[in-house]
Amino acid sequence: MLNTALLSFATFFATIGPVDLAGLLAAMTPYHSAGERRMLAVRVVSIATGILLFFAFGGKALLDWLGISLAALRISGGILLLVLAISMVFGKNGGDRRSSEEETMEAMQKKDIAVFPLAMPLIAGPASIGAAVLLMAGTKGHPLEQVGVIAGMIAVLGVTLLLFMVSSGVQRVLGVTGLHVINRMAGLLFAALAVQFMLDGIGESGLI
Repeated sequence: MLNTALLSFATFFATIGPVDLAGLLAAMTPYHSAGERRMLAVRVVSIATGILLFFAFGGKALLDWLGISLAALRISGGILLLVLAISMVFGKNGGDRRSSEEETMEAMQKKDIAVFPLAMPLIAGPASIGAAVLLMAGTKGHPLEQVGVIAGMIAVLGVTLLLFMVSSGVQRVLGVTGLHVINRMAGLLFAALAVQFMLDGIGESGLI
């Protein structure tokens, strides 16, 4: 269970990116008071948690209905995670956690940005949703292992909420250089994790 929880934490930390999102929240809410930003943070994380839990427990059934194998999801999830890891290493915005410039501008002009783009796709994006389905499927229905996956997910979401609460301070303390160093170091580790996902998927597919 502990190993599953640690793997879950590392995977969701990579696909969600709490540190990056904390700075982004501050940038997207320049006219919000500290209290308004805290209320927004609670709503955002609550919505994203609901989305991820839905896919964690119902994603496998949805895949079966669509005719998508777990092997295909492992490979595609690994590719998404690898793209994200590469973007972290080279200091670029990952496709999973960033909406387009037009979408971001549209969202910033709206009063409520909790659902879009903060909760989805910035937190509950393709890679984090795919990770939820894959990790839960990997438990093979074992209750303790499932608890480990959910615990790792909730822990990352808790870290995200905590950093959201102090989003202004995070960017000020770490600075641009600090954020870049953390991203690049984590990107190297997450790239290896992504390759492992793809190798598992290829092995499960029977191609090799």
